[in-house]
Amino acid sequence: MMKEEIKKFKVVKGNEKIKIAWKVIRNAAKYSNREPFWEFLREQFGIKDREIKEIMLFLEEAGELEIKRSQDGKRLYVSTLKDIKENPIKLDQWLK
Repeated sequence: MMKEEIKKFKVVKGNEKIKIAWKVIRNAAKYSNREPFWEFLREQFGIKDREIKEIMLFLEEAGELEIKRSQDGKRLYVSTLKDIKENPIKLDQWLK
């Protein structure tokens, strides 16, 4: 199911693209405690890490999401997904 949503994300435009992106990110966040996360997504769903990262970057550019950063400035994608899983309502309110 996530694979189909990612395909939709790539072809849709406008507000629908943001809705689909959030759907994919929330679905991926459900599995954020699985280790190693990126290998789990690849093995279970056939999803590459760059696909999820691309969607998260899109949401960040759209002002919908803030990706956590380490002290050296690297993006912490999995930590951001864990926060979305643990605080979905608080995070949505904080973003709006």
